[in-house]
Amino acid sequence: MGELESIRTFLTVAEERSFSAAARLLNSTPASITRTVAALEDRLGIQLLLRTTRKVSLTSAGAAYAARVAPLAEGLARATEETKDLQKVTAGSLKISAPMSLGMKVLPAVLGQFGIIHPQTQVAIDLSDRFVDIVEDDYDLAIRISGPPSDKSTIWRKICPVPRLLVASKQFLETHGTPQVPEDLVKLECLSYQEHSMSEIWELSRAGTTRSIEARGRFTVNNGDFLTQLAVAGEGIALLPHFIVEEFLDTGRLVQVLEGWSTPEIWLTLYYPPYEHLPLRVATFSDFFEAYIRENWGGA
Repeated sequence: MGELESIRTFLTVAEERSFSAAARLLNSTPASITRTVAALEDRLGIQLLLRTTRKVSLTSAGAAYAARVAPLAEGLARATEETKDLQKVTAGSLKISAPMSLGMKVLPAVLGQFGIIHPQTQVAIDLSDRFVDIVEDDYDLAIRISGPPSDKSTIWRKICPVPRLLVASKQFLETHGTPQVPEDLVKLECLSYQEHSMSEIWELSRAGTTRSIEARGRFTVNNGDFLTQLAVAGEGIALLPHFIVEEFLDTGRLVQVLEGWSTPEIWLTLYYPPYEHLPLRVATFSDFFEAYIRENWGGA
């Protein structure tokens, strides 16, 4: 038995003034209660209780010890109950929207660790690259990679910036030429990330100069991993987050083009419905997700 349980046993005996009564309250036996208190006295090197055939009473040292440890035991008991209550509050379901590429790369590890700590929380992940309406579609939160929100009714929380870069395969550049300035992109096949079948506008800046280029080409796709595979296959130039193309840059299957030109900053963010106060299970997952990203994810 641990020291805390020994202290609780001693306090119960002291309050009931009886080993038998304490045993009934603690669902134990008088012999076990007696051994526990005796072991505590041995560890402390003092006698805590006076035992007679008719009653049990505190020694002066026992009374002083009880006065010191009783508030600590009560505080620990409250902390235990509050923690149990917290688990009850965080129990329930979470419906989360996340982009496909990020979700596949990051969320399995996040959910695996989160589930160990919060086993009573059921999490439903919807992977989609579309911007969901978190209120209309009844999501508890959405993970997004984007600029500032256009919907002012939502709440958003920045996690970290997500760098993007223009990439192409060496094969494509050897065949079609390497762009030296943004205007050269107009003559080349560009792989556009599309939303609602619209071409993407690439805004490129360097040293106070900004150029806006329409990413025109044969293919438009609404998924970053798909665009990456097209770029690797030599089908054109794509503007993609670093975490998606990192492994292909490391192996040389893709190379960066127009180095030195930057794009508008986008962020990994959490979006919420317009809660007055975040539900505890939503706040708990949000804190866990942010801590995981900051400690483990080097892609952003």
